[in-house]
Amino acid sequence: MLLFLPRLCKALALLILLFLIFPLRGAGQESEFWKDSTGIYHIPVVSVTESYATREITASIPLQEMTLKKIQSLNALQLSDAVKHFAGITVKDYGGIGGLKSVSIRSLGANHTAVGYDGITLSDCQTGQIDISRFSLDNVDRLSLSIGQNDDIFHPARFFASAGVLDIRTLTPDFEGKKSLKGIISLKGGSFGLCNPSVRIEQKINTKWCAALNGEWMSANGRYPYDLHYGGRKDSISREKRRNSDVWSLRGEGELFGNFSATEQWRTKIYFYQSYRELPNATTFYNDKYESNLKDRVLFVQSQYKKELNEQWVIHSAVKYNRSYQRYHDEASLATPELGVNTNSYTQEEYYLTGSLLWRTFDHLSFSLNTDGAVNTLDATGMYQFAYPTRYSWLTAFASKYESNRLTASASLLGTLINEDTKVGECAGNHHKLSPFVSLSYKPFNEELYLRAFYKDIFRLPSFNDLYYSRVGNPDLKPENASQLNLGITWSHVFGPTLSLVSLTVDGYHNRVSDKIVAIPTKNIFIWTMMNLGRVDTKGADFTLTTELNITKKSGLTLSGNYTYQRALDITGNEGESAKIYKHQIAYTPRVAASGQALLETPWVNLSYAVVYSGARYVLGQNIGENRLPGYADHSISANRTWVFDKKRVTFLIEMLNMLDKNYAIVKYFPMPGRSFRGTIKFEL
Repeated sequence: MLLFLPRLCKALALLILLFLIFPLRGAGQESEFWKDSTGIYHIPVVSVTESYATREITASIPLQEMTLKKIQSLNALQLSDAVKHFAGITVKDYGGIGGLKSVSIRSLGANHTAVGYDGITLSDCQTGQIDISRFSLDNVDRLSLSIGQNDDIFHPARFFASAGVLDIRTLTPDFEGKKSLKGIISLKGGSFGLCNPSVRIEQKINTKWCAALNGEWMSANGRYPYDLHYGGRKDSISREKRRNSDVWSLRGEGELFGNFSATEQWRTKIYFYQSYRELPNATTFYNDKYESNLKDRVLFVQSQYKKELNEQWVIHSAVKYNRSYQRYHDEASLATPELGVNTNSYTQEEYYLTGSLLWRTFDHLSFSLNTDGAVNTLDATGMYQFAYPTRYSWLTAFASKYESNRLTASASLLGTLINEDTKVGECAGNHHKLSPFVSLSYKPFNEELYLRAFYKDIFRLPSFNDLYYSRVGNPDLKPENASQLNLGITWSHVFGPTLSLVSLTVDGYHNRVSDKIVAIPTKNIFIWTMMNLGRVDTKGADFTLTTELNITKKSGLTLSGNYTYQRALDITGNEGESAKIYKHQIAYTPRVAASGQALLETPWVNLSYAVVYSGARYVLGQNIGENRLPGYADHSISANRTWVFDKKRVTFLIEMLNMLDKNYAIVKYFPMPGRSFRGTIKFEL
């Protein structure tokens, strides 16, 4: 922790500067960062009264949201477990609780997916991908996935700079009457050594201030059984047990909320995460004698301030400092075959500042100017001739939005300026680009039926690994460009007191990626380099359906599901080596994927069922039999009951995961757990 103190002091100095720029004042009322006893969020800029399902129907882009209630019905332990239920998303999962997990939207790759945490994006300049395995769901209140760009034009410029955003919103204090202290204590336990206690405390200091603390410990041995196949014979199978799968993690979050008036709010969060994960090897024959592990430590401080100056002008600013440390140890690394052991450590730092201005000119028209500045650095040990890069980023987005009862239209233009420098070797130099976006949603009839469309042109910069990784990186790489086109139709209807709601969305899309960054071998199979060689063309469709039925006055049934079909083809070229994969489905992208959920609520017990399905995939670009990975369906069920004793709530939950004991893998040679059980007890004080 001592290593963090100098940088933390700098971050706190920036926070003080922020407070000097925007003095805090006013009387306490509810604001963006508070919710009332009914669960409705109050935002000064726009009063949100419609349900989440309604926003999904009226949005001009594909928008999917999960409330806390739905998340709890999914039998999900980690964030990745819930995200798998979004249409159009592919989660690459290396198996088990400690396995790395990354998210790709519509086959564009994890580097094109932004992950927001309470309105500020997370970053990883080393790989360009966010490992969402380090986020649990105990402190999450709402998840949303917007493909393209959200209709909200008043947010940091980084939200404009991606093909889609997975936005995570954490719990906010919720006090009723004279109550000023609340607490939640929960304990999860289950198969494969799972132990997961957590605690949350909320304190109302006065009418203007409140605070929240959240902490969690998780450990598991991950020693689950799996089937090991030998060669192509179906009868050559042995029952093995996963090795080198121990994992533990510690997460703590502290927040301070300033609610000065209905037009002025402030929020600061401190986040700390530390973990040790053994990385199980691929389950190939005789591949269990070497071990590798990963140690992570992340600390960030972020603070944001919002002020509504009058009915026309609103300002928002935020500042963030992030420091992350990662140590990778591999006893059988090919990078140092003469030693047989490879240990590398990486330290990332980020200084980030954002400011936004919203101008509401008329009743239906508004404009925003959003600008971000960031400095990212990467240090490493154990690397040969490491570059020690620094990246300076400046993003500015100008956006406009028109909204009426029948029409919603928005457009934006994002300007990106990048400058890089290295201490050793050649650097990637400067980049500058303009990225346009336009979207439209139209209601042609009085029925709740909307037609929508959007187009977006966006790019992603090469990561530091792409540019500077020893013997692999290529500083001459160009940004990877992507264009997105979406046409859709949405519909919802309330049929009566029994069938209270039916909502449906259908979206067809066409994505094209050019200058795709790919790794190719050079001198031998151990020395590769990164090059701009790839082109990918993706055509697909997403379907979502939700129904709500009131069985009795106290019982209800909610059914929901989604279905995705996509052809993501490599169109790099039909000559030479490229001809082998020309117009073949890209690796780890199924043609068909789906999920479904059912939640039955009764006065006695709540029952839920969830299924995730994926069709066959190919582990390499060449679509031949030996590269084919079979499809799978993962079914889970759960039951929970809540009792109230003297205004204290006690909830018991039991879950059976992968109840059919399906032996499958999302990534080849990294099997997922079979049937397992989990139990939870939660006290709300």
